[in-house]
Amino acid sequence: MKDRTEIGWLFVAPAALILSLVGLVPLITVVNYSFFEIFILDARFWVGTEWYADIIGSGRFWASFGRSTLFSASALTLQIPLGIAIALCIPKRKIWVGITLALVALPLLVPWNMIPSLWLSLLNSESGILGRILPNLGWPSDWKLSTRHTWAVIIVMDVWHWTSLVVLLCYSALTTVPAAYYQAAAIDGASPWQVFRHIQLPKLHHVLLMAILLRFMDSFMIYTEAFPINAGGPDGATTFLAVDLGEEIKAFNYGPSAARSVIYFMIVLTVAWMFSKAQGKLDRGEQS
Repeated sequence: MKDRTEIGWLFVAPAALILSLVGLVPLITVVNYSFFEIFILDARFWVGTEWYADIIGSGRFWASFGRSTLFSASALTLQIPLGIAIALCIPKRKIWVGITLALVALPLLVPWNMIPSLWLSLLNSESGILGRILPNLGWPSDWKLSTRHTWAVIIVMDVWHWTSLVVLLCYSALTTVPAAYYQAAAIDGASPWQVFRHIQLPKLHHVLLMAILLRFMDSFMIYTEAFPINAGGPDGATTFLAVDLGEEIKAFNYGPSAARSVIYFMIVLTVAWMFSKAQGKLDRGEQS
């Protein structure tokens, strides 16, 4: 057994080495920078935890934290039920399954930096399709001056882009349900809701935890899609945590930006740990 373990580590070692180079080394560097005042990389002065104290004690940080949390909660509240509903509606015939999944996955193929440009062009009052239709429904032409409308654009944009991931994960789980379960439910006269509640939903537990975790981590640190929409406006209403970090980096504030990165990393790591504990508890519940 010991020999097999040693041979197994030989196969794992290349992946561990690459992971340490692309993940661990940059993380250690960022943590190191967070304790210094850096004018240039060759001229830095130790400040200890000063940057961390400034950030944690800042009202701006907690306001951005609240906005990021609200955005993630809003996105997940829409994407998870919508993804489940679409996955349940995918046709059963093989030829239509492939076509439907290909169409559903199309938003995932759009590069992140192109998504805000795409939506801004759609909302353009002169040339965009949505820009011509929505004003007839009460959409203002100066929507960027409205907090409510700017939030609506960013949330809808994120839902459009990422619901496909939830659909694909849920559909993959639904395909593992044995046909005999559906046949037994039909014999017992189970309603569609009962079939979903007692047959399909238990199969979705694990993938839903994965989907929620992945979507939380990505939405919580949204920047590439959100910032070009309104540059954090109006009046900072869409200034999320990642937007603050991006502004620090653009200003070449290496120390504060490194401290922010570490704080954000710890937040995401804590949430990932909580999901890991929930996953373990779910597994133990199924085994008992």
